[in-house]
Amino acid sequence: KEGEGMKIVAGLGAVDEYIRFAEAGADEFFCGYVPYEWSREYGTALALNRREVLNYQVQLGSFSELEILAKLVRAYGRPVHLAFNSLYYIPEQYPKIASIVKKCQSLGFETFIVADPALFLYLRREKIDCKIHLSGETGEVNREMLAFFRRFGLQRLIFHRKNTLEDMASVIRAGAGLEFEAFVLNELCQFTGAFCNSLHCDELGHLCRVPYELGRVRGKLLSGNNVNFDDEALTLDEEGYLCGATGCGLCALYALQRAGITHLKLVGRGNHADFMEKDIRNLRRALDILKASKTEKDYINSMKKILFPYGCSGNCYYRQHYIEAKNKI
Repeated sequence: KEGEGMKIVAGLGAVDEYIRFAEAGADEFFCGYVPYEWSREYGTALALNRREVLNYQVQLGSFSELEILAKLVRAYGRPVHLAFNSLYYIPEQYPKIASIVKKCQSLGFETFIVADPALFLYLRREKIDCKIHLSGETGEVNREMLAFFRRFGLQRLIFHRKNTLEDMASVIRAGAGLEFEAFVLNELCQFTGAFCNSLHCDELGHLCRVPYELGRVRGKLLSGNNVNFDDEALTLDEEGYLCGATGCGLCALYALQRAGITHLKLVGRGNHADFMEKDIRNLRRALDILKASKTEKDYINSMKKILFPYGCSGNCYYRQHYIEAKNKI
C-alpha cells in the first residue's frame, strides 16, 4: 500500500542463512522444501519445486530443517513462504502435496507459492485453508486471470520476469486489496518460467546457463550476456561481487512503487551467502534512497552515484523503462 514502503522478499537456500539475511534487512523469505521421500520416488523429471538440487544449498530437504526454521520465524518474525514451483503434476501427486502442505502448516507455515493452477484449485477443493501466492512461473498475467484466481482466495500475485511496468500497473489497478510482487535482483533469464523446459538439477546444466546473445532480427546487436549498458568500466569488489550482475531492476524502484508493487523479489537460492547478504543490504539502501527522493530523476541519480559509482552490469529487468528514464535525465 502507498506509504507503507515495498518489502524485500529474499530467496533462502539453507536454514543457516535465515538470521544473517534477516539482520541484513530482508522482510520476508521464500524457499523450497522437497522431502527426500519425494526425490527418491519421482527423481528429477517429476519435480516438486523445479529445483531438484542436492549438491549445494538450494532448498530444504528434511522435516527437521523445517522445524528449526519455524522456531527462527517465531523468534525473528520474518515469515517464510514455501514454493511448489512445478508447472504441473501427475494425478497421484496432488494428494501427496496436500499432505506435505498440512505437515508444513502444523509447524506454522501458512503461505505457499504455487505455479500450477490445478494445484491451487485442488488445495481449495480439499478445504486446505492456507495463503497462496501465485508464482511468477504460472504464465501470462492479465486482469481476467487475476479475477479468476481471486475467487479462490488469492493473497498475492507474483509477476513474471517479462511483465512490463505498464502491464503491472494495469493489473494492479484491477486488484485492489491484493499484494503484488515483482522481480528486482538476480537471475534475469532469457526464458519466461512458464515456458522453460530446463531441468534444474545436479545431473544437467541449466539451459539458462548456455551462452547466448540477444539482438535485433535486423540491425545492430543490442545486448549479450555481459554487456555493460552504460558503456562504463565496471569495478568488482575484492570478492568479485557486483550488485545486480545477473539481473537488476534498481533503476525501476520509483516506477514499481508508483505502479503499486508491494513486495520486491530478490532471487538467490543457491547463491553465495556473502553475495546475497550484500544484495539485501544494497536493496535496503536503495529503498532508503527512494524514500528520501522527491522525483524519479533524484532517485536514479542518487542511487547510481552511491551503489554504482563505477558502472552497473546493464542486465536490466526493466530495460525499456530505464532507457526512457535515462533520456529524461
